[in-house]
Amino acid sequence: MKKITKAVFPVAGLGTRFLPATKAIPKEMLPIIDKPLIEYAVEEAVNAGITEVIFITSHTKRAIEDHFDQNFELEEKLMNSGKKDFLNKINRDIFQNIKFTYVRQKSQKGLGDAILHSEHLIQDEPFAIILADDLILNSPSCIKQLISAYEQNQSSIIGLNEVPKNETEKYGIVSVEESPSSKTVLLKDIIEKPKSNAPSNLAVVGRYVLSNKIFEYLRNLKPSVGGEVQLTDAIKLMLKNEKVMGYLYEGVKFDCGSRHGYVNAIRHLAEEIFDE
Repeated sequence: MKKITKAVFPVAGLGTRFLPATKAIPKEMLPIIDKPLIEYAVEEAVNAGITEVIFITSHTKRAIEDHFDQNFELEEKLMNSGKKDFLNKINRDIFQNIKFTYVRQKSQKGLGDAILHSEHLIQDEPFAIILADDLILNSPSCIKQLISAYEQNQSSIIGLNEVPKNETEKYGIVSVEESPSSKTVLLKDIIEKPKSNAPSNLAVVGRYVLSNKIFEYLRNLKPSVGGEVQLTDAIKLMLKNEKVMGYLYEGVKFDCGSRHGYVNAIRHLAEEIFDE
């Protein structure tokens, strides 16, 4: 059984919902208190055993690469001024042995196309996908829970959470073989933002552990409306030929791709600081 050591982070999006802030700053670099959103996501991966982080970027995302690189001038200044606590915050031990790779997605053609850009790096291994917009707080982390479930079931698995029935039209909703009696369920279908008659209230979140077979489905997928290649459509094709599981993770989720969710995440973590 191959160990999951690689995680793909699609970060090429324009972040238009946060304009004008994201005109010059990548959405993923917006701070949650004193740490950018993307760092929470990378921490989650590294703490789950990931050793290779693959960013799918665009020309506007250089700040992400700089953030995970060394800044010798700043480090020297902090060292000379005795500010060791601040030095430790920017030169973190948990990232020291992590391989960071950056792949440019030259044009925005959907999440599926972004994932397809990582195929030459993933090769024949199973891998994780983390969408940094979904900030999920828990120990063990959401992706660690999914990796454990993948290892137990030996099949592709996606993160799920329950949403109110009157909000199912906002999410990708799955149908399952039977009502979930445990955290792991067998998927039948995924319906993107159903306007009526949603098959369940189980919504897909931005955490996946997939076999490398997903690339075959992505390559053979015809672009949807707008010329985009969607990961959900590839998973729907995968469901016709092999088992795909869903996992009801434990944790608190904030949709930081929306202003409302972003503010709630800051409030939540600010309360923890005030309670210290």
